[in-house]
Amino acid sequence: MAAKVLAIVLAGGEGKRLMPLTTDRAKPAVPFGGMYRMVDFVLSNLANAGYLKIVVLTQYKSHSLDRHITKTWRMSTLLGNYVTPVPAQQRRGPWWFAGSADAIYQSFNLINDEQPDYVIVFGADHIYRMDPRQMVEDHIASGAAVTVAGIRQPLSMADQFGVIEVGEDGRRIRAFREKPTDAVGLPDSPDEIYASMGNYVFTTRALCEAVERDAADKSSKHDMGGSIIPMLVERGEANVYDFRDNEVPGSTDRDRGYWRDVGTLDSFYDAHMDLINVHPVFNMYNFEWPIYTEQPPWPPAKFVHQWGERVGRAVGSMVSPGVVISGSLVESSIVAPKVRVHSWAHVEGSVLMEGVEIGRHAVVRRAILDKNVFVPEGAEIGVDLEKDRQRYTVSDNGIVVIGKGQRVEP
Repeated sequence: MAAKVLAIVLAGGEGKRLMPLTTDRAKPAVPFGGMYRMVDFVLSNLANAGYLKIVVLTQYKSHSLDRHITKTWRMSTLLGNYVTPVPAQQRRGPWWFAGSADAIYQSFNLINDEQPDYVIVFGADHIYRMDPRQMVEDHIASGAAVTVAGIRQPLSMADQFGVIEVGEDGRRIRAFREKPTDAVGLPDSPDEIYASMGNYVFTTRALCEAVERDAADKSSKHDMGGSIIPMLVERGEANVYDFRDNEVPGSTDRDRGYWRDVGTLDSFYDAHMDLINVHPVFNMYNFEWPIYTEQPPWPPAKFVHQWGERVGRAVGSMVSPGVVISGSLVESSIVAPKVRVHSWAHVEGSVLMEGVEIGRHAVVRRAILDKNVFVPEGAEIGVDLEKDRQRYTVSDNGIVVIGKGQRVEP
């Protein structure tokens, strides 16, 4: 008989480092890749694996996230399947979630209702493909209380991650440290470390006992990675799962093992640029392991005008349905639905979210424009960064970011 598995997705992230994209939405609700939301990636991984009892724990600015999940992620109720957002409910007292571990503690009713054998706890704001069945099977075979997904990264980058240090067997976790400067390489690869992906598989009893014990500790930060995992590591009950071993149907040699934490504006931008190579670093066109999202009745994209230099065209770009590129040039960009790019405009190396309008003769370079941004005729973005810094957010790497609904100055 198949093991009973409940999936819990932690989607309460405030996403301060992604401002202004998170001004009025939770980080997992931020649009990505033209048509998707960040949360669609973890939900697609779970759904493709056949794990169809999923709760999404939310907290900050959750309305657009709740709406997206409710409209998009509908399962067959005949078979008892569901994806449901669960807000902080103050079930344990007059307080909101005090951390990811507290979110699970305050949601014990969800676990009690399903009585699963195992609980998957995954984050909601990473871009990747993964078959979680393989990780669950590895966890069951190991007999561990928790299995933590780890991705191999250079030892020199250890101070940028939560680092998993393993024993000589390469499996049992002996330490779980946050951004160490003195990390030790892996037994089979001294120049690499395991970075935590924020994905865990728990035996249900072990999870409940650990979270309940943590709740009683008033000095705890009540965080899964910072509190619960170190507790189980100390007891010798935590194993690592090497993401390198995960085989996703339809993956290519180039995009196998891809995982990005898009926690900053620059990493968010870079992850978009990974989509648009001829042989993309992350392949959105893997139809054996699709990424699902809402599909409204948008018409196909349209490219119009063919008079001299007034030719609507897009090169090295991803263009979504409902887009009209009219006598203008779009290069190396991601264009979301319902975008309008008017004649003689030039968009290069940019991310345009839904409903953006680019006026005639405007120039947009290396920019992220949130939903419904209006760029008037002749305006320039990304041409003079010093001028842009006076009006907009500019990232460390010089990416100009304009918040939702903003009207750009001429």
